[in-house]
Amino acid sequence: MEQLARIVTKTPLLTGTSVDAKREELRRYFHQTCDLYEALFDCLSGDEAFYIRAEPLRHPLIFYFGHTAVFFINKLMLGRYVTERLDERLESMFAIGVDEMSWDDLDSAHYDWPTVAQTRSYRRRVRQRVDEVISQMPLSLPITPDSPAWVVLMGIEHERIHLETSSVIMRMLPLQYLRPHPLWTACPDTGPAPANGLLAVAGDSLTLGKPADANTYGWDNEYGRKTVEIQPFRVARYLVSNGEFLAFVEAGGYRRPELWTEEGARWLAYSKATMPRFWCRHHGEYYQRNLLQQVPLPHDWPVEVNYLEAKAFCHWKAEQSGTFVRLPTEAEWTLLRQRLKQDQPDWLRAPGNVNLEHYASPCPVNRFEVDGIYDLLGNVWQWTETPIDGFPGFEVHPLYDDFSTPTFDGRHNVFKGGSWISTGNEATRHSRYAFRRHFFQHAGFRYVESDSDEVPVEPVNSYETDELVAQYLEFHYGAQYFGVANYPVACVDTLLALIPDLNKARALDLGCSVGRASLELARTFAQVDGIDFSARFIQHGFQLKETGQTRYAIPAEGELVEFREASLVDLGYDGLEHRVNFVQGDACNLKPCFTGYDLIFCGNLIDRLYDPALFLGQVHERLNEGGYLVLTSPYTWLTQYTPKEKWLGGIKINGENFTTLDGLKCILDCRFELVDVLDLPLVIRETRRKFQHTIAEMTVWKLK
Repeated sequence: MEQLARIVTKTPLLTGTSVDAKREELRRYFHQTCDLYEALFDCLSGDEAFYIRAEPLRHPLIFYFGHTAVFFINKLMLGRYVTERLDERLESMFAIGVDEMSWDDLDSAHYDWPTVAQTRSYRRRVRQRVDEVISQMPLSLPITPDSPAWVVLMGIEHERIHLETSSVIMRMLPLQYLRPHPLWTACPDTGPAPANGLLAVAGDSLTLGKPADANTYGWDNEYGRKTVEIQPFRVARYLVSNGEFLAFVEAGGYRRPELWTEEGARWLAYSKATMPRFWCRHHGEYYQRNLLQQVPLPHDWPVEVNYLEAKAFCHWKAEQSGTFVRLPTEAEWTLLRQRLKQDQPDWLRAPGNVNLEHYASPCPVNRFEVDGIYDLLGNVWQWTETPIDGFPGFEVHPLYDDFSTPTFDGRHNVFKGGSWISTGNEATRHSRYAFRRHFFQHAGFRYVESDSDEVPVEPVNSYETDELVAQYLEFHYGAQYFGVANYPVACVDTLLALIPDLNKARALDLGCSVGRASLELARTFAQVDGIDFSARFIQHGFQLKETGQTRYAIPAEGELVEFREASLVDLGYDGLEHRVNFVQGDACNLKPCFTGYDLIFCGNLIDRLYDPALFLGQVHERLNEGGYLVLTSPYTWLTQYTPKEKWLGGIKINGENFTTLDGLKCILDCRFELVDVLDLPLVIRETRRKFQHTIAEMTVWKLK
């Protein structure tokens, strides 16, 4: 691993005494990250391998090869640290990945992927642009979340996450598409599985969460503080090895659905799994697929499974022992991790198989020991019983509001500790990641034994508590105030009355927020796409569509809140959800597939775009012949959303007043006929005793 170690660096400190030295450290960390990421893709035997979809729940590898570069540009653009795009087509296509929402909900969309050469060329241009940003950006120490350096670190750590996720996809490629690589050498050691045993752990009280003044970069879900009381338990000394898990397999564990949770039994019936994903069997012998090779099953290496498999093993183990066996909670895992005082980047050499400091694969589970427990970190990620949620004090970063919030749904479980390929932030003490329970990563588990069958985890707070999001949930789904009709519903009712000749096949609700207008349009249209830039907003449309309900808490007075629930049945949309498709997207940079609409409705969107003229100059391309564009807005132009030079109106031109309607006419008149203009009132509740009363203008335009 010496060659690999030379291009791997630990996550940098946010502190320092020299701005020039820190700037050079960031530049080095950036380029070494790019080198490392590209070195992984050098394992592919040819261009064809980039386009094989080895994992149905993910894009082919060409997406991830481009995605991490696009991420830099999109975030720097969003933060206005750069002002020009490098390639709008690639920066749209490579922007948003496939979430592992459901094992039987596959994305079969066709993508016109660029060539590998085009993507490599784009990556080189991004490297040059980001290098320029690092060289020229204002920098002070310590680096804080509002610094451009934080955004650079965000892009770097994001690429290191995808270093790992891409390596998992490569493990699923047929070996013919891969080739040996000197930088990615697996551990050569294996032997019999060690006999596992239990070690007693005293109860304790601890506080979870990364301190706000920590001196390394962190993702939003790491911060906040939560104090937890932990009862005594007994923990397995080793991660569950292949050999230990083999006993479960050979005892028929995959043929006994009663050992599995309800979700696990459904996954088992769908997947037809008979053994872990990275195992296979030939001529009566088991083998394991590693990154670049298939080897006889290494019995003393950790088994790699999803949460559902790990949980079924625990049920089987409990059946064998007559005790209560489960996975550790996040708090219990953290208590164990405290035995190891070292943390990255402070260690001289990793005290576990992590950070690519030892092997490019797992290794035996009896290699790294602290106080009688092995693999407190590294080797493979360790599943916990804890569904991920934000700690009290959780806040999203405004430039990446969907890193964690889509996973706060009770369906994504935390895993901790990192794997052999976890580098940078992933290898730090406070890193916490989560996947759906059926998903595969370089992840395994250890088990604990307790005196109770109750799992000491709190349910995820399914009530939306973000004040702005909750405000818009109430605006869309809550009560009417002061006799003013529900605004999204009134908009749809009004536009339908104004356009009697409207074809009602496909509609686009652009800037759909939390989704009420999309659902209302579905009463009339056969298909509705609801698109919004903010994942924090659009996730509630998803939640309503998938679960039939969403919950939120709205401010009442001071710290007091009132809880609300919206349901499709109560709203009268039950049975219409199949007509609506919610997608995250940028109105000024939409993917080419969003076209062929009879109606495009933009509710209070135009004065929140960073370049409204760019959007309006292109929108006709997405309408069918004779289609309609409907805009509503109170025209509250603000520089925090739209640079003043991009305002459509509300300005003086040649000393005369120039309204937004004037600006709309200047842009749209050449391709659209203005059908009607009228006012629509709206009321937004802020607290029990404070409301915004606004008059928006609706303009209706017909494509000539």
